[in-house]
Amino acid sequence: MQPYLKTITSVVFALATSAAFAGAGHDDGHGDGHAAMIGQPGDPAKADRVVEVSMTEMAFDPSNIEIMEGETITFVVSNDGEFVHEFNLGTEKMWQGHLDEMMKMMDTGMMTVDKINHDKMMQAGMMHDDANSVLLEPGQTAKVTWTFGEKTELGFACNVPGHRESGMVGEISFMQH
Repeated sequence: MQPYLKTITSVVFALATSAAFAGAGHDDGHGDGHAAMIGQPGDPAKADRVVEVSMTEMAFDPSNIEIMEGETITFVVSNDGEFVHEFNLGTEKMWQGHLDEMMKMMDTGMMTVDKINHDKMMQAGMMHDDANSVLLEPGQTAKVTWTFGEKTELGFACNVPGHRESGMVGEISFMQH
């Protein structure tokens, strides 16, 4: 990792871990009842299309994805950056509710700037395996298949502490039929 990126990362994580975040914990973060309002897990065999998403430092490419109500999309998500990143379909309320869990993952060593400790996550019962989200180390790729519901405010974000706050958010735009 380049020295200036280490410095930026250290500052971002120091700020994130020292801030007092209000949130409802995991119950509002990912795959609970709130996710139902944004759609539901989709069947990859029945996907209408595939959308490739690249995650880099504090950015998604593309940063805006157009969808249709009821459409099933398989997102092929690649972490092309140097840090751990998350692709999480959701709403601002869902992301706010997920802050505490992500902070706990950082504070307890389940996740560092560039690594995910799956053993520690399993021991803590925090597997981060929700259908609307993937958490990836640098160089990893994973798929999220989602069937979108009715038109609603929706987007995608990286909830690693400091990342969403630094602008790592994408938009979902609903197209007309």
